[in-house]
Formats: sequence, structure tokens, C-alpha cells
Amino acid sequence: MSRPMFKLFYPASGGAKCVEGMSKSIRLARYGCTNRPFYHIVVIHTRMRRNDQPIEQLGTFDPLPNEYQEKLVSLNIERIRYWLGTSDIHITSPVRELFGLAGLFPIYHRTYMNAWRNRNKAEAEIEKQKRISFFHLPYTWGL
Repeated sequence: MSRPMFKLFYPASGGAKCVEGMSKSIRLARYGCTNRPFYHIVVIHTRMRRNDQPIEQLGTFDPLPNEYQEKLVSLNIERIRYWLGTSDIHITSPVRELFGLAGLFPIYHRTYMNAWRNRNKAEAEIEKQKRISFFHLPYTWGL
């Protein structure tokens, strides 16, 4: 049997068959170009690969900040609540973190850890800049 010369494209909104009894997960499917990721938040069978045809697309996530330093997320809250009400649903950690920031779940513990690390890193950078500026004062004593 010969392989097709083109790859099959699926609609972004999903369209795979939802089989009862198979476990499903809400996870990120990576799209976009090299060095420019863009994610779809999808419901897909757990054993399927990352970019296989999803059952349904629930939202999008753009992890790179725009000119206003915002990371854009769009969620279909109504459909997310529907899928959370079904049994046999698994939610991956990155999606759980996004849902926590959106207010659907309690804030994920990794979010607190990332904020703590970023704050400590910023404080260390400020302290480093203070030390550098203190030792590099302009020489004005001879005037």
C-alpha cells in the first residue's frame, strides 16, 4: 500500500470520535513555527500523540509575550466545565496551571514556586546592580 503524498489536516476544533470507556485528557497541542510556539488546549484520548486529531478544542495559549508583556489565553469556559463534569478525564500540569490562573481551579502550587523564584531572582539582580553602581562611582574628589 502506498503512502499518501500529503499529510491529512484536521479541523482545529476537533472532530475525533469520543469513545466511551477510554480515558481522555485535557492537554496542550503544540502548533506554530520553530522558536514561535502556539498551543491549542484540547481534549484528546490519553493514548494519542500530541498533535493527533483531538475530540474538541477548548482554547488557545500564546506563551510568548506581546508588546504589552501579556501572554494571551482564550478559554471556552462552558465546554471546559462540561468536560470537567465527565468521568475519566485527566488534566496535565501546564493546563491545570492555566486553569488555576483563570479561576477555574485553585492556584497550582507550581505557580507559587515560579513567582517565588522570579521574585528572588529580581531582588538578587537589583542587589547586584546596587553593588556595581557603588563601586563604580565617578571620581570627583580632586576637583
